[in-house]
Amino acid sequence: MSQIQIDLGMSKLIKVKDTEQKKALNNWAKKGFNGSIIAGTGFGKSRCGVIAVAKTLSDGGKGLVLVPTHQLQDQFKEEFIKWGYESALDNVDILCYASAYKLEDQHYDVVVCDEIHLGLSPEYRKFFENNTWDRLLCMTATLPEDYEYKELLYKIAPLVYMISLDECVALGLVSPYEIVCIPIQLTDVEQKEYKKANNTFVYAKYCLGQFGAFDKAKHIMGAGKHTASSEDKAAAAQFYRSIRARKAVVDHADGKIAELQKIVVKNIGEKILVFGGSNEFTNKLADATETFSTVYHSGKTKKQKEQALKDFRSGDKPVLCSTKALNQGFDVADATMAVICGLTSKSLTMIQRVGRIIRYQEGKIGKIHILYVKDSQEEKWLKSSVKNLDNVTWLPC
Repeated sequence: MSQIQIDLGMSKLIKVKDTEQKKALNNWAKKGFNGSIIAGTGFGKSRCGVIAVAKTLSDGGKGLVLVPTHQLQDQFKEEFIKWGYESALDNVDILCYASAYKLEDQHYDVVVCDEIHLGLSPEYRKFFENNTWDRLLCMTATLPEDYEYKELLYKIAPLVYMISLDECVALGLVSPYEIVCIPIQLTDVEQKEYKKANNTFVYAKYCLGQFGAFDKAKHIMGAGKHTASSEDKAAAAQFYRSIRARKAVVDHADGKIAELQKIVVKNIGEKILVFGGSNEFTNKLADATETFSTVYHSGKTKKQKEQALKDFRSGDKPVLCSTKALNQGFDVADATMAVICGLTSKSLTMIQRVGRIIRYQEGKIGKIHILYVKDSQEEKWLKSSVKNLDNVTWLPC
């Protein structure tokens, strides 16, 4: 069987989405049912995964779907039901990577790995080393930026289809978006703290060697910890401490709280997702917009998070503050704005967050405000994370 012959239908998705999903699945089939689909949010990767499993198991067999969170476990079950493949669930296990890596000597007719970039970390790789399958489909929004992870993905599941977020926008698979980058100035106290941490970083980098300091520090703190000199170990530890110290200053900048308050007041009536750099600061952001906000992050209980989503979706609390928990698998089509207050240099994280608010709705334009500390490492992270995205505006100081 060289291709999957599927009637994707027209009743639930627009024609172009059906066409692209079928193209992705047929490419996977042509490559021997072993490969990766890289597609921006809104493409319908989960539907591709459901169809791949259901069609493979139509004559019997055993399937496995791997996801990063319990929330996505429930979501994938709903996807099987939504697309008319509920009967397939009798022969499918849906597990989190944190559970699946313990499996040994299991064979599956098909394995689907959602958000595969999260399943490539060293501990989770044990699943791929200790089990077998006939067909493997891996899915994520963009290729891993870490070279080692990218090479591993190419090895276990070569690329068979890729479409960027902006290509999804151009095809009408998701709503268009606008990104506005807003500079934030540190207070005098924060500037002193940042300068102190940055000076320590520069010194530690000098001790490790100006070129390749990151790789050397990573080696010393990992595989080389038993052979490195005490001086190198001290420099590597200082290097990482200074990075964390710099990030703590920009992640918790007071100016971000004031700017968020202005944005929320100015956009009353919008449903807004807010991303903080840490749970502690996310709580501060929510406290500063208390009348409108609720909180959803790993520090909250399951019951608290369920209530937060209920309040947000109903509109009782139109501002939902989170840290990382909303980065993937969270679908709120009526959210129209995001305010990002905590950054990394990863394009994947940025694409995931943008993706939260561009689920297709007629006439909608997703608005993303990104708050960053001017003339800091955070500004460099931001430039790196949006370099492949269109429609980005940088406001002056």
